[in-house]
Amino acid sequence: MDTARLFLALWPDEAIRAHLARAQATLPWPAGARPTLAENLHATLHFIGAVPSDRLVALIPALAVPPRRIELQLDRLELWPNGIAAWVPGTTPAALRALHGELEERLRDLQLPVEARPYRPHVTLARRATGLDSRTPGALPPLQWHCDGHALVESAAGRYRVLHRYDA
Repeated sequence: MDTARLFLALWPDEAIRAHLARAQATLPWPAGARPTLAENLHATLHFIGAVPSDRLVALIPALAVPPRRIELQLDRLELWPNGIAAWVPGTTPAALRALHGELEERLRDLQLPVEARPYRPHVTLARRATGLDSRTPGALPPLQWHCDGHALVESAAGRYRVLHRYDA
């Protein structure tokens, strides 16, 4: 059976993507770090996993929720377990929590998996970044990201492809 590996995300426009990539390039990555490809930078809402490709036709409209204006300020660099360098907001905006929750309900209705761990919005800047000093003052200046929707994205062979954008 043919499947697609899917996730839902806040997908940056070209200006935000360029800002993310410039900020990523300023960091002193340790040897062996694997920075995320610029075209793959995003903030995951829900990882769905492998879904039979024939479900996509029904899945795309089912994941449409009323768009919300989200003001996300990425203002902290954190080093997570397994060497993940994450750019995170100090607080999660109420509109983002609402979008995440509504999409979770849709995924449950569709009998698709939902992660049990609490949602932590972030942009993964690199993997295998153990040794990066995330406490360096001003390591990354804050980024104000205005989001007007979300995207359904397919992951294949290390590349991401937007299947559908749900914008205002």
